[in-house]
Amino acid sequence: MHRPPGTAAEFADELAAVRPALAARFTAELPGARAAVLSRLWRALAFEPLPWIEHRERSGDGLVLRLRDGRRLAGPAADPYRTDAYVPVVRMGEVAYDDPERLMTDLAVPGAKGFAAELGHSAASLALSRAAQPRTVREGAPENHPDEWPGGACPDGDWGWERRVVDGHPYHPGCRARPGFSVAEQLAYGPEHAPVVKLGLVPVAAADCLVTGVWPRELRDGDRLLVPVHPWQAAHVLDRPLLPWLPAHPLMSLRTLAVPGGPHVKTALSARLTSSVRDISVASVTASALLSSFGEVLATRLDGLLHVTRTRGAATDGSPELAAVLREPPVVYAAPGEHVVPVAALATTGLPGSPTWLAAFTRLALTVGLRALELGVALEAHGQNLLAVLSATGDPLRLVYRDLADIRVSPVRLARHGITVPDLPARVLTDEPLALRRKLFGSLVGGALAATAGSGPALRRALEVALPGLPHTEDLAALREEALPVKALTAMRTSPGRPGDLWTELPNPLRWR
Repeated sequence: MHRPPGTAAEFADELAAVRPALAARFTAELPGARAAVLSRLWRALAFEPLPWIEHRERSGDGLVLRLRDGRRLAGPAADPYRTDAYVPVVRMGEVAYDDPERLMTDLAVPGAKGFAAELGHSAASLALSRAAQPRTVREGAPENHPDEWPGGACPDGDWGWERRVVDGHPYHPGCRARPGFSVAEQLAYGPEHAPVVKLGLVPVAAADCLVTGVWPRELRDGDRLLVPVHPWQAAHVLDRPLLPWLPAHPLMSLRTLAVPGGPHVKTALSARLTSSVRDISVASVTASALLSSFGEVLATRLDGLLHVTRTRGAATDGSPELAAVLREPPVVYAAPGEHVVPVAALATTGLPGSPTWLAAFTRLALTVGLRALELGVALEAHGQNLLAVLSATGDPLRLVYRDLADIRVSPVRLARHGITVPDLPARVLTDEPLALRRKLFGSLVGGALAATAGSGPALRRALEVALPGLPHTEDLAALREEALPVKALTAMRTSPGRPGDLWTELPNPLRWR
C-alpha cells in the first residue's frame, strides 16, 4: 500500500515506481493542470463571498481584488462561465503566481492551509489524469461537422463516455482532488485511466440489513445478503474479508461502476472527493425506492422528453460504510443507433462547437428543467446526473436523469398539478422559490449548460436562441432577469465550521458581454 501523495514531487516519485511510462507526460502536463486549477480558483476569488476580500474592480482588461489587509491581487477579467485554463498567472503585489497551492499558502487567510494542500493535490492529480489520455480524445474534435458525428470516435460501452471527463468538476478548484488515494490507486480506480475494477462482496445477515426495492437473487446466500463493495473501501475502511464478484468499469463519480450487461452499482466510498465525503447514508437507502417511483411519475408528465433511471434495490447494514445501490443503466433508454452521453462529456464530442447544436441542446435542457420545476421538482441537473440521448448524427433528442437523492420538491406545486405528494424525506421538501431555483439554475445553467458552452458569450448566444418560445412562468422570468445563483464552492471548502451549501450570484448570462 502506497502512502497517498500530497505534492507534485511525491506524485512524480510514486509514478516513476508504479507506471514509469507516464512519468514524462505527467511532468509535461503539470503546468497546464496548475493553470486549470488556478483558473477555477480565480473565478472563485472574483465572484464568491469570501470575507477576506474587501473590493473587486475592473482595471483595463484585468481584475484587481483588494484584500482587507491591504494587499492586492491582479489577474485577467474573470468569465464565470469559461472552462479553459485562461489564467496562467495571478499577481500579488510584485510577485507572480502560476501555482494555485503557492498562491493560497501565501494568502494565509482563514482556512488557507488545508485548502492550499487540496489545490496542490488537485493539480497533480489532474496532471496524472491528463497524462493517461491523448489530448485529442479528452478535448474532442471541434473541426468535425456535427453531421459527421461521431464517426469512428464513439467509445465502446457507456463507461467510455465517462472516461472522457478527464478534468473533473468544471468550476471547482478541487476538480480532481482525490485525497486518500495513492497514485497506484488512482490508476487502478479512476475512470480516465480505463481500469477494470474487481468488485467484492461482503456477506451480512439479512436480518441485520435494511433493504428497499428488490435485492437480486444472485446477491443472496441463504439468510445472508451479499453487499457489493469497492476495493478501496475494503482496503481503507472495512475490516472484514471480501468474496470475489464481478469486474466493472468506474464512472466519473468514481464510486459508481458499470457492470457489463448489468446494473450500475453505487458503492459506499468513504473518501472526500471534490467537496464532500462520499458514502451512502441509511436515510438515502430508506428513501431510494420511493424516490425511484416518484421519478417515474415525474417522467410521465414530460411527454417522453425525460427518463429517470430506476433504482432496482438498495441495502445497508445500518452504517454508511457498508451499503450499495443498484440502478438500471441509462443506455436502456436509447433506441438502436442512439447514444446516451453524460452532459459533462458533451464538450469532448465537438458538437457544442456548432451554435445551432448548442442552442438546440440548451432548449431541450431548459424545456425539461423548467417544466419539471413548474410541476414542483427542482432537479440537480449537473453534468454528472444529466445525460443526453443523441441521434446517430448527434442531434439532441431527450434527456436521462440519474440519482434523485439531492432533488428538491415543492408539495404546493405538486398539489397544484394534481400530483400526490409522496412521503419523501423532509430535507428534500421546500416551497421556497429561491431554494428551488438555486437547485435547478445553479446545476443546470451555471453548471451543465455553462460548461457545455465553455464561455459566457457562447452561453449567452445559446440562451438567446433557446429561451424564446418557452412557456412563460415566474421561474423563466427569474432566469431571464435575475443574477444566476451557484454554489460558492471555495467558500464552502474554506469555511469548515459552516455546514450545508453556501451560495453566490453570477452575472446573468443573458447580459454577459
